[in-house]
Amino acid sequence: MVFQRGVPSPLGDLTILGDGVFVTALKWGASQGQDDDPVLVEAGRQLGEYFGGQRQDFDLPLLPQPTEFAARFQAALNAISFGHTRTYGELAADLGVSPQAIGQACGANKIPIIVPCHRVLGADNLGGYSGDGGIDSKVWLLRHEGAGGLLI
Repeated sequence: MVFQRGVPSPLGDLTILGDGVFVTALKWGASQGQDDDPVLVEAGRQLGEYFGGQRQDFDLPLLPQPTEFAARFQAALNAISFGHTRTYGELAADLGVSPQAIGQACGANKIPIIVPCHRVLGADNLGGYSGDGGIDSKVWLLRHEGAGGLLI
């Protein structure tokens, strides 16, 4: 069964999805339901704290990744501290893959913000962002975390 819960944010409405055990996705747009699943209630609370400036890290049960690379990639993203960034090339070197593979994995991230793909940049540009609002949302998130100085 899929549960969902809407959360307002400075970037617009967000919908958190879960299966009763794990957070499985975060999507832009209004939720079609407001389930009281405890995991989603907690995820909504933590997102509210993040956007309110009271939280820098998330502590939520996330759906296990289907491949060994995806699990290592998610762990690498979660290791990028609030207010810091890494490049596609740096992550690629760490994980032994190409920068393009890192870009594709960022674009395929189903739990943006919570799994912070917005903290990954190109060597000489911001790179892309698959969330609603695209690069503008990425810029907002980086500035919110105090990494905006690199954007000027």
